[in-house]
Amino acid sequence: MKGKFDELIAAETPVLIDFYADWCGPCQMMSPVLKELAAESGGRLKIIKIDVDKNQPIAQRFGIRSIPTFVLFHQGEKVGVKAGVLTKRDLNQWINPFL
Repeated sequence: MKGKFDELIAAETPVLIDFYADWCGPCQMMSPVLKELAAESGGRLKIIKIDVDKNQPIAQRFGIRSIPTFVLFHQGEKVGVKAGVLTKRDLNQWINPFL
């Protein structure tokens, strides 16, 4: 998956990676927030969910120690990391400069 992952984050469109696990309550709380964010972005933001249990090499590559953790990429470069439950407003304020 490494090659495909690198292709995805190198896109012109900003990419928000959601590192999560199915058993994680806070991760489940973030799911509707991310769906709303994706719908409101009108295609200007790509959101990718990565299950840390199924994709341990990628989680290790980015030093994911807690979930949920969000990593924002812009044109292939990591531009920020946030962990924990975030409001849609907080996510928008973080992401908007890159849209």
